[in-house]
Formats: sequence, structure tokens, C-alpha cells
Amino acid sequence: MKLIVQKSVLSGEVPIPGSKSHTIRALAIAALAGGVSTIRNPLVSDDTLSAVTCYRALGAKIDTVDTTKWLITGTAGQPARPAEPIDVGNSGTTLRIAAASAALAGADEQNPIILTGDAQIQSRPIGPLLTALTDLGAQATALKGNGKAPIAVCSRLAGGKTTIECTTSQYLSSLLLAAPLAETDTEIHVSLLNEPDYVQMTLDWLDRQGIEYENDDMQQFRIRGGQKYKAFDVAIAADFSSATFFFCAAALTAPLGGHVKLTGLDFSDSQPDKAVADYLRRMGADIRIESDGTYVGRSALKGIEIDMNRTPDALPAMAVTAAFADGETRLVNVPQARNKETDRIASMADELKKMGAGVEELPDGLIIQGNKLNASAVDGRSDHRIVMAMAVAAMAIEGETTIDTAEAMNVTFPDFVDLMQGLGANMTLQ
Repeated sequence: MKLIVQKSVLSGEVPIPGSKSHTIRALAIAALAGGVSTIRNPLVSDDTLSAVTCYRALGAKIDTVDTTKWLITGTAGQPARPAEPIDVGNSGTTLRIAAASAALAGADEQNPIILTGDAQIQSRPIGPLLTALTDLGAQATALKGNGKAPIAVCSRLAGGKTTIECTTSQYLSSLLLAAPLAETDTEIHVSLLNEPDYVQMTLDWLDRQGIEYENDDMQQFRIRGGQKYKAFDVAIAADFSSATFFFCAAALTAPLGGHVKLTGLDFSDSQPDKAVADYLRRMGADIRIESDGTYVGRSALKGIEIDMNRTPDALPAMAVTAAFADGETRLVNVPQARNKETDRIASMADELKKMGAGVEELPDGLIIQGNKLNASAVDGRSDHRIVMAMAVAAMAIEGETTIDTAEAMNVTFPDFVDLMQGLGANMTLQ
């Protein structure tokens, strides 16, 4: 599928959909809890539906008929042992969080729980999490011996001690969500942690559940074993990762003197990508947070340096925005962006160069020189965030841009085109 985009002027109001990260965490806890939980305003996308499929296979009963309200009957800490492999599709969050959940099922070596996914998932590392799960009493292995999916999980997570290097925060979130249900206490020493705010999101969920744990500055965790999750009724917060594309698009294409209004965002939420508003302000963008929404207007932008370690998902959109800023922008300290659905550092450098941008790759980021860009045919790399970022760029330049593999948007944001069109975007799917 191709996304055809032309220069646009955006104005009006847009509601931001629910958070993918919160939706999957809510599903995991509800599936492990006793009783019936209600998740309101879930994000309905390929990734979250992969999580639904996964936790159904692990024994939870999940009713998604009403897309505004999911009902989950949990397993009370005793997941099932599915006979068939669980396919998580393209959802790395689901694979990693579900790996530890599966370790609570107590499957045996003759009949392990197998988790796998698409080609992108099978290229992404998970080895450190498998080692940690094994340290804590489960047996978790990569079936191809390469530290990547497909993986096999058997034996029950018992508790104990482990040390883990978290190049992605999802490893630690996975352990923290499962450890309270282990038989004995768990101690986790964290020797490296990227994206700590996503771990804080997980801790916020544990706090809502009354889970007992100790956190020593995100470097050492002690979680009491033998705890339980309880049923809950929660509305999912709007997704700052999705909002990033509207922040950046409005900063580049809103009418002079006008604004785009984003509704539903809660800046008190722990989602790290709320920092995008600060990044854009530092670049000179006109952003106002009011009680009825967040207003974003167009203004001249200047290049700055941004440490993006906490916000790797924002890299594609910020790279595009930097290409329209005056001077040099440095997006640094985000090496984990190379291990997402694609190598997003290399991919964004290549695709922006097709449009005439001056881009230099760093091992951990990008240096981007502001420049006049040209419409072009670009490759979305089957990566939802690259497709949407290139669409933002295309709306700010003359001519017609064609973005390939646009179907990837369904992974996290199936309504992206409709919502952009509602603001006046000149884009169509073919």
C-alpha cells in the first residue's frame, strides 16, 4: 500500500487515541489478575490486538466486541499452557512482556510455550531477558540459538536474583510485571537502562495494584513474591507517541497565526514522549497547554541538540522536523533506535537524503542540517513510525511524495490518515 501526500495546511482539532504502551500493560495485568477487568478507551491496532491474541492463548478470556471497552477475565496468576506457538505479529512489546507472563505457566520441557512473530520480530534481540528469566527459575531459550525469537519458555518463574542490561526498557518491565506472582522474592540489578520512563509507566501500574517493591534509583529492585493482581476498571490515557506526529506536523504546517488543537493529552502521565512538546519549544515552536487541549502553531524553528535516550520512538518525527529547522540539529544518545522495527537511524538518514536533506549518521543518532526538501518517492521500511514521519515531511514541501509500505501504520495508528485528513491533510492511500 502507498501513501500519497502533497503540501498541506493543517488546522482544527484532533482527538489523540489511547496509548499502546498503557493498553498492553493493562492487558497483561488484567490477564494475570483474578476476576473481570475493564479497559476503557484501549488503542485498537495491530500491536494491541496481537497482545489480545497472546493473552487469550495464555488463558485469559478477552471480549473486544465493544471497541471502546474491553472486558478481561483473568487467570488469577495461573496462565494456561497453549499447545500451539503464540504469534505476536509485529509487536515487540507483546513478545517481551508476554515472555515473563508465560514463565508463570509452569510448562514442561517436552511441551514448552513457544512465542514467535514476523520477520522484523525475529530480527530483534531478546537474549538478556531470556537469561534473566532463567536466573529466576524459568527456562527460556532462543530456538535458533541467536538470542532472538522464536523463543521457548518452560518451568515456573520462582524468584531469586538476576542482573540484566536493558538496552530496551521492555526487558525490565517484563520482569517487574511477572515477579510479584513468583513464589519467592526477586532481586533485579540493572547494569544499564535505556528509556527509564517506560519503566516508570510499569511501576505506576504496580502502584495502582498495591504491589510491594523497593526501587533503588532504577538500579536495583526488590519485589516481594506471592502477591496477586486484582481486577480493575481503568481508562487508557491518550498516546503521546501518536501525538508526536501531530505536534511536529502542526509546527511545520499550521496556518500562520493559527493552531492545531490536540485533545485528550494528560501531561501528568508518565509517558516519556510528552517531552516532544519541550523539544519543539526549545526549537522555537508555538505550543500552549490549556485546560481544554494543547495548541500547536507554526513558527520559525532553529536547530538544537536533543538527548533522545528517553524517547527513541520520537526519533523519526524529530528527524523530519529538524530537516526544516534553521541550522544544525543533533539527535543523540539513542543507540537503541537501531534495534526497533528497523534500524531507524540508518533508515531515516537514507529516506531524508532522498528528499535532499543533509544528514549524517552517528553510532547513536543523527546530525541534520536544515535545508529545502523536495518531494520524492520514499520507502517506509514497513515501519509505522517511519511511514508517518515521512508523511509529516511530505505535508511541508511542494509536490507529491509517495511513501511505500504504508500499511505498517496499522501497527499502532490505523486512524492516522483519517485524523490527518480531518485537519486538512492532502493525503490518500492507494
